[in-house]
Amino acid sequence: MIHFKYTSILLLIPVLITSLFSCNNATQKQKEDASVIIEHTKVAGAISCAYGLSPNDSAVFMNGGGADFKETVANTTTPTETAPEGMVWIPGGEFSMGGVNPVGIQDGGFETMNDARPVHRVYVDGFYMDASEVTNAEFAAFVKATNYITVAERKPTKEEFPDAPEDKLIAGSVVFSPPAGKVSLTDYLQWWSYKDGADWQHPLGKGSSIKGKENYPVVHISYEDAEAYAKWAGKRLPTEAEWEFAARGGKSGNLYAWGNELKPGGKWPANIFEGSFPDKDAADDGYAGIAPVKQFAPNGYGLYDVAGNVWEWCSDWYTPDYYQQLSTTGVARNPQGPANSYDPAEPGLKKKVQRGGSFLCTDQYCTRYMVGTRGKGEYRSATNHIGFRCVQDYVKK
Repeated sequence: MIHFKYTSILLLIPVLITSLFSCNNATQKQKEDASVIIEHTKVAGAISCAYGLSPNDSAVFMNGGGADFKETVANTTTPTETAPEGMVWIPGGEFSMGGVNPVGIQDGGFETMNDARPVHRVYVDGFYMDASEVTNAEFAAFVKATNYITVAERKPTKEEFPDAPEDKLIAGSVVFSPPAGKVSLTDYLQWWSYKDGADWQHPLGKGSSIKGKENYPVVHISYEDAEAYAKWAGKRLPTEAEWEFAARGGKSGNLYAWGNELKPGGKWPANIFEGSFPDKDAADDGYAGIAPVKQFAPNGYGLYDVAGNVWEWCSDWYTPDYYQQLSTTGVARNPQGPANSYDPAEPGLKKKVQRGGSFLCTDQYCTRYMVGTRGKGEYRSATNHIGFRCVQDYVKK
């Protein structure tokens, strides 16, 4: 989520809603200073902002996910062939997709998740899915075979940023940099910045490395990059419906991929943010920042890290009202997402859906590790907490 092509610099300044977690917090000087235009717009495009603050519909929640959720009816077909290496079989079937308003629920946070409702019935065909997020080692094999250069490694062009000084057109990406102390959560620029030289091989910018981290999820991956890898691997990116069906692991209506309690048995089941956000990650789950894949128990379908660690790209364009459209069609069959992107918070940016949350999610700011919630990001932008996993269609032999 980091580079976008517009013909006017005016389109590079997002029009953002004002709320408790507003993304519209760049100062006027920042907006007028061409030297920071690139940093501000790239950061704005890469960060999913809160959507709505009213807790009015929290009361729908009950044990198991609320009255709107019906049982998952999984397909019974199981391939006789062995699953492709590193992948697991997801049977598909009919399920209730979406999430309740978690505000007012214990550990629910402050976001109402309006774009995750109404809960609606969806059917998806069976498919294979990567058991874990794509790793640095796997992405390195792709790069070695194809000489692919990620978006973050490419120098921004004057066509993309016509009013930016030439010396500011530097390849890089968006990096989380914790502030020295507690800060207001209304200004994300205090912990996100555009770093010269940040990319998948240098996740924290120049001088950083992935040496010894071959089994960590690859990050700084734009949608364009993820799609290129998937095509090379003979796979594709999951639809949002496929991703949620798989992440729920056959269960219906739970808040999390593992149940309805954030910390069952007093143990953290995922790599998220504990401590004081954004300045101090207490690493109570065992990891400060990103973790290697497969460090926590898998879900019911054998998938690891479907909550936390890194965000995962889906193939759908993002609109906040897409679920409303689907809810009028009965059971939506294999929905592919809307034809175009539209985010009223940032109408100038083309966004794809992201799912699963990351190691930076916390009930102090973002609880999008909840299995029915949605993220979003500009499709040519990235950060050091965005990765992906792939799926593969089942073809009966």
